[in-house]
Amino acid sequence: MSTDKAYSLADPGLTIRRHSGVLEIPVHYMRGGTSTGVVLWEPLMPQGESLRAELLRHLMGVPQTGHQSGNRQITGLGRGPATSNKVFLMRGEMTANGLRLISTLAQLASDHADIDWSVNCGNMSSALPLWAVDTGLFQLPASQNCEIEIKNTNTGVLTIARMKRDEHGQFANAEIPGVKGAFPSVDLFLQSPVGNKTGALLPTGKVIDVVAGHEVSCVDVAVPMVIAQASSFGKTGHEPIAELEADQPFMQALREVWIDAGLKMRLRRRDGELMSRAEIERSETIPKVCIVGAPRNGGNIAVRYFTPQTGHASMAVSGGCCLAAACLIPGTTAHRVATGIAPLSEEFADVEVSIENPAGRLDTTVVAALRGREIDIKSAAYRRSAQILMRGHVPLYGASSELANALAESISTLD
Repeated sequence: MSTDKAYSLADPGLTIRRHSGVLEIPVHYMRGGTSTGVVLWEPLMPQGESLRAELLRHLMGVPQTGHQSGNRQITGLGRGPATSNKVFLMRGEMTANGLRLISTLAQLASDHADIDWSVNCGNMSSALPLWAVDTGLFQLPASQNCEIEIKNTNTGVLTIARMKRDEHGQFANAEIPGVKGAFPSVDLFLQSPVGNKTGALLPTGKVIDVVAGHEVSCVDVAVPMVIAQASSFGKTGHEPIAELEADQPFMQALREVWIDAGLKMRLRRRDGELMSRAEIERSETIPKVCIVGAPRNGGNIAVRYFTPQTGHASMAVSGGCCLAAACLIPGTTAHRVATGIAPLSEEFADVEVSIENPAGRLDTTVVAALRGREIDIKSAAYRRSAQILMRGHVPLYGASSELANALAESISTLD
């Protein structure tokens, strides 16, 4: 596939405006994989993190302070679960390799004001190249296939996104589990994904840890994750997510596992300080946790995945890459139950791992080699689809005077 780097970086021309006396923010409301959220042009955003947080809470309809149980987000674009409360702040730059998107994810929750800046989202990342082409930030010939680097500031992960277009400029489409219909296809290759949050493939230094009475494997590939065998909880790994979430003893036991494992993994906040137990207890993003079982429907392993506070309707792609890598590590909980996976060789090679989940199968590729007794993971890839749900301006009702003043320089008056 041709991926000529001759296309150029341009100003997308997005502006904040004032209409009928109300500030309006340019947004793309998008779906990436099985997640939805908002994509914003970062140069328009306030510089201070507190003002940025205020703006994002307004846009997504979450409390500005404290906790609001049962908040329905009817004043914003967020929709309940973590998978529909994501905001990406975006900018572009030119590098020696060509164009690069710089992404920063803000993960919000429906019922409280805290914003997690510590992780990336593999699903929503698939929307970013489509956003860049749609805004005109990246200009390329109509028939050009594109390959765009995406550098995530939350994790440091570098992803290469590939999209194909035909001679009429139409993107090739893909169908994925959990999404009805075919939409523009995006292949994402996570480069050097090992230890991005903890600095190690096995953050505890062990293949197996006993946590809260359960054997688990703690693995950090693209995202730090706690992997337990479903049988340890009396489960199969094929239960409906709603059934698992309704099983309060199970959910409490799983919660104890991921909190204690998160402490063992020495997870850190964005400022580099170790996360406290209280911070891990309320985290919407790390560590991820899953239970795994033997496959039944042609895949290599079955999973039920948690984000960690809630169950996932399918399987997050970053978590999928982590689980796929764990299947290759001898002795892990994933390796114990996975079947039919090709053995590693001394040379880097593509290893396919198909992960059965509630929505179907997530097919992943791990580029890995076995060097002595150590596994070397070069990259991990997955296929998603992306969709523009809406583009336009969102009125920002109730902005503080500090936020309004910070945005004033970007306003184009329409009154």
